[in-house]
Amino acid sequence: MSPGEAGPAGRPPGAPRVAAVVVTYERRELLTEALGALAAQTAPPAVVIVVDNASTDGTADLVRERFASADLVELSRNTGGAGGFAAGTARALELDADLIWLMDDDTVPEPGALAALLEARERAAERPGPGGPPVLIASRVVWTDGRDHPMNTPRVKPGASKAELAAAARAGCAPIRSASFVSVLVDAAAVRERGLPVADYFLWNDDFEFTTRLLRGRTGLSCPASVVVHKTRTFGGTETDPGDRFYYEVRNKIWLFTRSRGLAPGERALYAGSSLRRWARTYARSQDRATLRRALGKGLNDGLLRRPRGNDEVMTTAWRRYDPGRSDDSAEGRLV
Repeated sequence: MSPGEAGPAGRPPGAPRVAAVVVTYERRELLTEALGALAAQTAPPAVVIVVDNASTDGTADLVRERFASADLVELSRNTGGAGGFAAGTARALELDADLIWLMDDDTVPEPGALAALLEARERAAERPGPGGPPVLIASRVVWTDGRDHPMNTPRVKPGASKAELAAAARAGCAPIRSASFVSVLVDAAAVRERGLPVADYFLWNDDFEFTTRLLRGRTGLSCPASVVVHKTRTFGGTETDPGDRFYYEVRNKIWLFTRSRGLAPGERALYAGSSLRRWARTYARSQDRATLRRALGKGLNDGLLRRPRGNDEVMTTAWRRYDPGRSDDSAEGRLV
């Protein structure tokens, strides 16, 4: 599309091309609501990419029949949220997106959610702070009753300077160091430079690793004017008793602290200490400590003795389609 052409669905000429990426698995009803909310945006995305993680409930047929304009990526096996977002982000780059709006299938954005993110991005770019224009902007995430969701509440960037705080405030935002995959708008150029989400994380901490990697030395913002509803079954944070999924929390945090380029050495110490305290609280509140102990042991073993496989190795049998042309073969590298 040339700069002078009008964009689809009311997108003004010259506006950035936004690709919304929704990763789904076995949740047709929630996905239907999420896609309906995307269609109702006051500033709709140029394309909606749905990544179906090998659902068995007819999700792919639903998308084809009821949301025919969506770009459907069907994976042949469940690669977890990490693999789904790696594939969806890769597809967005393949479709020449300027910005990529990432969300789970239980995320329901309010009608003005994307418009608010784009407006905040534009305001922040007019007078950027020390980290330059934002490469990532996250929405305010609430639960079904309107309370801020503790699972997805961005924290103000630790040690943010007065200049960073002031620049963010001018855009009606706050500076952040990381964000979740529940409504975050990322700059495609930054993804091309620093890589896709790491598919081998499978579940948990993939968004933390990906966003800290994108944001190291750069600007990320939380935008309270952009609101989405995260329709989890219960209201709670990451300390909710995770059962055997605690394995992924432990293994992936070790990978993040020892293998990722997302955190500086001082930050690793800060976040590692925070994680240990959270693990202790999770264990103290658990109703099944034996399961947590087994998951902890296995997670420690695999986190210390293994490294994340490259995306090409993880995804090649599930989706072999895309090469973003990175110059290295790091863990966050290519889908080929």
